[in-house]
Amino acid sequence: MSLEGRLALVTGAGMGIGQGIALELARQGADVAIHYASSARGAEETADEVRKLGRRAVTIQGNLAVVADCERVVDATADALGGLDILVNNGGVTRTVDFGQMSEEAYDEVFNINMRGYFFCAQRALPHLGARVPGSIVNISSVHGWGGAPRHTAYAATKGAINAFTRQLAIELAPRGIRVNCVAPGLIEVPRYFDDPDYTTESGASRVPIGRVGLPKDIGPTVAFLCSEGASFITGQIIYVDGGSTSRLGARPTRPGT
Repeated sequence: MSLEGRLALVTGAGMGIGQGIALELARQGADVAIHYASSARGAEETADEVRKLGRRAVTIQGNLAVVADCERVVDATADALGGLDILVNNGGVTRTVDFGQMSEEAYDEVFNINMRGYFFCAQRALPHLGARVPGSIVNISSVHGWGGAPRHTAYAATKGAINAFTRQLAIELAPRGIRVNCVAPGLIEVPRYFDDPDYTTESGASRVPIGRVGLPKDIGPTVAFLCSEGASFITGQIIYVDGGSTSRLGARPTRPGT
């Protein structure tokens, strides 16, 4: 229970990776505020699972493209839980669009949620972090911030920005004892993957050196570690949780053991 008694906010925790993170923080002993944009049912399911683990949970809706909502979500967390020790910036959107077809509206949506939301949630959390125990911010990025893939130009740009934001904020907040790190997932299978008729779990696994797709539960333990005292000398780092994808030379499908 390395996070026993810690108070955490996880944005975008009504589904997928955020849900997995929220549940792992609760398993490690944290009380968790579960932010969601539109997945109210998923947020309530996450909260129910947190409570089954013996921890407190609250759900908070907000559109992180709106600065006032970022501020309200953080304030509501601190009010409901009695403080805030951990911020996990995870809420985001993906738009898979050819570069030449990306509209101004879609571009603004991706940047406003994926980057501006992270920035202003962190800013609003600042007075709370470190007030009770050493504070921690973990930003969720992506392997797209490291390498390219077709039709992800705007999305990848936000992830590159998140990586730079993490490093800069770590330096700025280090004198205050607040650590800032980043987890960059690889192919983590979430329901939207199956919107692509050509995607299967098997085809996804063939692209990952370790021989399987990742699952939301694969990300939570790394986030929990970075929030713990065991990581007290780690800040400004980007940790890839990707089954080896960013280490591989070339992009051909692989089989386990090859």
